[in-house]
Amino acid sequence: MLRSLYDWTLSLARHPHALWALAVVAFVESSVFPIPPDVLMIAMIVAAPSRAFVIAGVATVASVAGGLAGYWIGYGAFETVGRPVLEFYGKEAYFDSFAERYNDWGAWAVLIAGVTPFPYKVITILSGVTGLSLVVFLIASIVARALRFFIVAALLWKFGAPIRDFIERRLGLMFTLFMGLLLGGFLVLRVF
Repeated sequence: MLRSLYDWTLSLARHPHALWALAVVAFVESSVFPIPPDVLMIAMIVAAPSRAFVIAGVATVASVAGGLAGYWIGYGAFETVGRPVLEFYGKEAYFDSFAERYNDWGAWAVLIAGVTPFPYKVITILSGVTGLSLVVFLIASIVARALRFFIVAALLWKFGAPIRDFIERRLGLMFTLFMGLLLGGFLVLRVF
């Protein structure tokens, strides 16, 4: 099923309204859809390299808007469903402690999930559940998603189809390593 969904998403790149399709995929991927917009975006940029940065811009704006929807899903669903369950089991204090720790590092969580292969939707919803500052969430989302989509667009614009395999197979790993090193560097600086 996931493969057919992947193939369907990829087929949207040939549609006359591909930019709108990309916007929809990027929006819903940020809160519920399992296929990342990169699949569609890469195919679109390979087909029309001169539009690479417009395509990346659409993906960024729609993804951040979808992230806000995910935030509100977490915020609204937790208050109506999650919190009463925690109260029933007497575990609300545990959640409050977790939320405080998450919110101390929330900007990093959003940034890391927004750039790496980690499902961004999980962090958008979790940010709403824990009440992460909406301003912090929004800024981190914009930075993360723009980095992710514009780096892919720039690589495809500069190197074309030959770089596609690298992007699809290894760029997520490269982003993950980079974010790990960046976070590790900040932790080392904090210790010393």
